[in-house]
Amino acid sequence: MKNGNHENHGSDGKHVKAEDHEQSHDSQDSHASHDPHQASRLLPPRGDYRTLLSYQKAVVIYEITYRFCHRFLSRGDRTVDQMVQAARSGKQNIIEGSKAATTSKETEIKLTHVARASLEELLEDYRDYLSARDLHAWSKDGREAEYVRNLGRCTPLTFEPFRAFTETRPAEVVANIAICLIHQANFLLDQQLKGLEKSYLKDGGLRERMTHARLMVRGHQKKGQ
Repeated sequence: MKNGNHENHGSDGKHVKAEDHEQSHDSQDSHASHDPHQASRLLPPRGDYRTLLSYQKAVVIYEITYRFCHRFLSRGDRTVDQMVQAARSGKQNIIEGSKAATTSKETEIKLTHVARASLEELLEDYRDYLSARDLHAWSKDGREAEYVRNLGRCTPLTFEPFRAFTETRPAEVVANIAICLIHQANFLLDQQLKGLEKSYLKDGGLRERMTHARLMVRGHQKKGQ
């Protein structure tokens, strides 16, 4: 793979739509229900975070980062713990946010923001690694970045397509692969947050739904008197 300058690893419009579609929190179980009262449930069905492409990418980023740190950084280097923990925080907070979705939309949004911030911190660590060692960052329009984007389009996404590169290629290549994937994950989390915030503004959280439900019950009771 050749070298260049890296900025943002977005994708073409067609691919963005496919990724956006995969960001739904609806699980197969929730889709299977056709209960006419489903829309009024206080506790909406929680989706399976494992189907989120943002989560799948975060898992791959963690796997790459763990191996990168143990291959290329010295034992005892503080950066090892910082990078591994940032990568772990990225995926774990996506999980926790999805679990919190049932009872607290606010918590889900907050934890998704934490995941986004953790990956941004990790991105800066990889950039610092390249810069401090006078290594090249890939161009977003380069063949290398495009190749990684294509690998990242596999669904479901796993670490396997990246294993050989991570375990055999030099630090410069592995760091750039991680940077590409972090940009993709961050883009997906940004889209996810927009959807969550829009949903919260429209439907509110559990407290608002409970208040609305109580008012509806009281209204029906008054009509029945």
